[in-house]
Amino acid sequence: MQLKTVHHIAIIASNYERSKEFYVNQLGFSIIRENYRKEKQDYKLDLKLDNCEIELFGIANSPKRPSFPEACGLRHLAFYVDSVEETVKELQKKGIETEPIRIDTYTNKKYTFFQDPDGLPLELHE
Repeated sequence: MQLKTVHHIAIIASNYERSKEFYVNQLGFSIIRENYRKEKQDYKLDLKLDNCEIELFGIANSPKRPSFPEACGLRHLAFYVDSVEETVKELQKKGIETEPIRIDTYTNKKYTFFQDPDGLPLELHE
C-alpha cells in the first residue's frame, strides 16, 4: 500500500455562510464546487488551497465540538507559512485573534494557533 497524500479534510460548520466567508474571504481558499444536497438538507462546499482541499459541510443543528478538555479525534489543522509573524499580522488586520507565537521544541520553528468560526483550532507553522 502506498498512500500518497491527504486528499481532503472535512469540516462541519454550524453556520455555513459564516464559515464559507471565513475560509474563502479571510483565509484565501478558492471554491472548487458548491452544492446544496436536498436529500440531506445541507450544503457541501469543496475548497482548495494549493494542494490542500477542505470539504465544508453546512449541517443545521450539529452538536458543538468538544475542545476543553480535548476529545479524541482530529485535534487541529496546521498550515505551513513562510512567516508566522507576517501571517499573524494579516490575520489580526482582519480581526482574527491569534495566540502568542511560540517555538516548537522539536523543530525549533515558530508556530501559533487561531480558531475558525466554530472554534476549530487552526495552526500556523513555519
